[in-house]
Amino acid sequence: MNLERTYTLLPESLYKFVNPTAVRSPELILWNESLSKELDIVELFPESERSSYLCGNKILADSKPFAQAYAGHQFGNFTMLGDGRAIHLGELLSTNNQRWDIQLKGSGRTPFSRGGDGRATISSMLREYLISEAMHSLGIPSTRSLSVVKTGEKVRREQIQDGGILTRIAKSHIRIGTFEYTYHFLNLEELSALTQYTIERHYPELLDAENQPLALLEKVMDGQIDLIVDWMRVGFIHGVMNTDNSSIACETIDYGPCAFMNAYDPKTVFSSIDTNGRYAYGNQPGIIHWNLACFANTLLPLIDKDENTSIQKARKLLDEFPKRFEYKYWQMLGEKFGLTNLNAEEKSFVENFLRWMRDSKADYTNSFLVLERDMDIETNTLPVIYLSPEFQNLKIEWKSLLKKRGLLVNEVKEIMFQKNPFVIPRNQKVEFVLSEASQGNLSPFLDFLSELKSPYQRKDKIPFADAPTLSEEETYQTFCGT
Repeated sequence: MNLERTYTLLPESLYKFVNPTAVRSPELILWNESLSKELDIVELFPESERSSYLCGNKILADSKPFAQAYAGHQFGNFTMLGDGRAIHLGELLSTNNQRWDIQLKGSGRTPFSRGGDGRATISSMLREYLISEAMHSLGIPSTRSLSVVKTGEKVRREQIQDGGILTRIAKSHIRIGTFEYTYHFLNLEELSALTQYTIERHYPELLDAENQPLALLEKVMDGQIDLIVDWMRVGFIHGVMNTDNSSIACETIDYGPCAFMNAYDPKTVFSSIDTNGRYAYGNQPGIIHWNLACFANTLLPLIDKDENTSIQKARKLLDEFPKRFEYKYWQMLGEKFGLTNLNAEEKSFVENFLRWMRDSKADYTNSFLVLERDMDIETNTLPVIYLSPEFQNLKIEWKSLLKKRGLLVNEVKEIMFQKNPFVIPRNQKVEFVLSEASQGNLSPFLDFLSELKSPYQRKDKIPFADAPTLSEEETYQTFCGT
């Protein structure tokens, strides 16, 4: 099995060849057996030398590692960036003809490290492994995690921690920031080459489009709408939605200060560096619209030779975002209640239910499970808010809406089962298993990972005990890891 590197056929200004920096005593602590079989790459990393290849101490014979250049708007401020601690081993063409990047994250300094150490902590790499695989199991497009290697070296962050290297699998690592870099720092020919490569790799159906750059913008916009709606369906907060973290392949990428919302509140934010709540749960649609405008700006020279005409075409498409997002968003919300194509009365009910959750600080995930369970659960196991007249009236109203449609609760449950997860990576549980893993006890991590592989599977008891107290929720913070 051979690795390819079609990305390096692009102009050399878009990447730099660089080898990983060797580590002292690599130890493979996680290997994603199911993903390795799915990609058919077991032979690529023979077990006897697996840890050496997956930390970069050994380089595959047909690999010529490189780091990608990109830029990005970070919290609204534009800056030159690049793979500061990630190195691409190459691309794998799987049996279904899907091309995948194989990347080592935390594998040492690159020409884009900008003073950084190029390393990652074992805790942050375990976190990305856990959350990315959970997102995949939730049915949300995401990069995947193949392995985690403990390096045997220390990394200095808020504290001195053990170092780790993650092997990340992605449809590609082309970002909106990649286009921003090319537009601002390179020439039109290089921008055109990147655009053509992206279309051929990710959206070959656009090769017959009358205006390929404009069609690419629309494709990415629709893909990002679907992605953000899926995030909001499960209460996921990315935490750092910079343009360099927005994938052109429309996968969730770069799990830094991400977290899952417990008590419903659109203003929820956990990232320690997001002091103004720019990337709060409810702001994510507006942010991706803004990021897409940055993407559109990079494509203007290619959309039309006349700048004004190009701007008009791009703006007309971007102005479609609110309408397209609202349609998908309401479709998602309706399905969480087991309904499709909501009418005005049903939308009003949904708004009232969300308002009740916010005002009551009700758990986002569990509230839908309580509604779904109806009278199947013993009232003495319920948190008091679900026994309140407000919730009971909402439940009666929901049943009335089902009756008006001629539906029974059991009929809508099939939809709810598919859209409302029973288990999510609860923040406190994530921190617990990472803390145990940092002390050498990986068992809780592996048990939790196994549980997250079937997030929609119903169990006898709703996991109320997993929800943190409000004080814990309010003080919980996540960190970037760089």
